[in-house]
Amino acid sequence: MVETKHVLIVEDDPIVADVVTACLEDAEFKTSVTNSGQAALNIISDTDIDLCIVDLGLPDMDGLSLTREIKSRCNIGIVILSGRGETTERIIGLEVGADDYLGKPFEPRELLARVRSVIRRTQATPASVVTAKTNEPLPPLNTGFDAGTYDFDGWKVDISSLEIVGPDGTQPHLSSTEFTLLQAFMDHPNRVLSRDQLLDLVHGNNTPAFDRSIDVQITRLRKKIEEDPKTPKFIKTIRNRGYIFTAKVTRD
Repeated sequence: MVETKHVLIVEDDPIVADVVTACLEDAEFKTSVTNSGQAALNIISDTDIDLCIVDLGLPDMDGLSLTREIKSRCNIGIVILSGRGETTERIIGLEVGADDYLGKPFEPRELLARVRSVIRRTQATPASVVTAKTNEPLPPLNTGFDAGTYDFDGWKVDISSLEIVGPDGTQPHLSSTEFTLLQAFMDHPNRVLSRDQLLDLVHGNNTPAFDRSIDVQITRLRKKIEEDPKTPKFIKTIRNRGYIFTAKVTRD
């Protein structure tokens, strides 16, 4: 039996809200409707929502601010539905975390197709991927490399000796920074880590000025532990959120 997906419609125009609701319910989606940004946040906190359709012109909160706040709390999909058709609005909407943007007036079948597409993309990773705010404190990382052996998917990592052995016996050379980065992931498996969190874990007070430096380090690490770095199995990118280490990790 296919699980019914729950869509929250945040729209202050009752006619548009009715059209969107009818379109989704005809396709067997469960829907909730509100015209308030704050009410939407309360519903998301108390209810399992798979996707939000957000209007930009809400009475109590700008839709862009609402989108940013939702994405800071969870990894559900967001489709912005708005009469503001300017290119800059679309770009800003996507930059603050929206997964898609559809202008009004809209074709209901196109809206339905986009909703289905966003749900597929955002739910391609396990439910355990969903995380709290990106600035949430994480447990301190042991950066002294003084003890501990990790295992994941046939890989063995000895923090004490800075040794890593693959399932086939290969021993790639990792720099100290790459070891620290890998340990950060292994200490927090199946949890989305933002770039800022990873920079703090890896560099501490010596964090580089540009958070994109972590992308370069992850690219290098992928080349050493991934079978296909372009389609990573372990270190996956979560759009607009950061990275997640998806392997099951054990530690001795």
